[in-house]
Amino acid sequence: MASRSERVLVTGSRGFTGRHLCARLRGYGYHVIGLTDALPAGRDEVHANLLDADATAQAVRIASPDRVVHLAGVSFVAHENVEEIYRTNLLGSLALLQALAALPERVRCVVLASTANVYGNAQGESIDEAVPPCPVSHYAASKLAMEHMSATFRDVLPIVIVRPFNYTGPGQPGHFLVPKIVTHFRQHASKIELGNIDVVREFMDVRVVAEIYHRLLECPGAIGETVNICSGRGIALREVVAMLEEATGRNIEIVVNPQLVRASEIHRLVGCPRKLEGLIGGVPDLPFTTTLRDMLEQR
Repeated sequence: MASRSERVLVTGSRGFTGRHLCARLRGYGYHVIGLTDALPAGRDEVHANLLDADATAQAVRIASPDRVVHLAGVSFVAHENVEEIYRTNLLGSLALLQALAALPERVRCVVLASTANVYGNAQGESIDEAVPPCPVSHYAASKLAMEHMSATFRDVLPIVIVRPFNYTGPGQPGHFLVPKIVTHFRQHASKIELGNIDVVREFMDVRVVAEIYHRLLECPGAIGETVNICSGRGIALREVVAMLEEATGRNIEIVVNPQLVRASEIHRLVGCPRKLEGLIGGVPDLPFTTTLRDMLEQR
């Protein structure tokens, strides 16, 4: 059981997931320190660009964390700068782990956020952790490389690798898929351009994901494990549109734009939560209709 006075370092603390996670951890009484490359850093923040190993080491020493959640990185699959993806997701993570390993006091848990995209176009209704990774994008490949790199620290750091499946929620940037669709409905658009509308994804709520991270951070049994963050429920993209039509009472014309259809598109990405449930005692639930309603109402 964690002490509520413990210091938790969250990288990417100003990002979509980071903001939700920091708020939740503070609500549980933790002293949360965000690591950000933006200036000025706030009262509960430390400043460093993870690609600057010396600055990262200094920031980690100042934070002096008991536990760590590493969220910082390039998280957009279609990010155009391939070299930046690898530098940030691999070398930035390396700098962080080196800094943590050099601390005089061993941290109690390090949660590293990878991605379910490492599975690629895996076959089967739901994907468990035994499915061999087969990435089909540079983003996924960079995250798998990070996983392998982190294994070299297993003897000095208590690492948990998490592979989140798709999630969304209030505050997600508009270039991601669900916020894009929600924005079109909020603006009363008559049509929307999308890619493959028959792909099936999980769409967990970011607030549920933040709670799962919190529980894994306190779970001794998770250390040394790779864990899917998922619910086991898949939703086709066309169903998302239908839910929003029902919620708003407005219809929208879907225009399939071939330029938005990726050649390496993953057609179905739904996880098996059995291992996760065994570790944290059940996955919190929040209906996707509630997530969409909250996103529609945000301003």
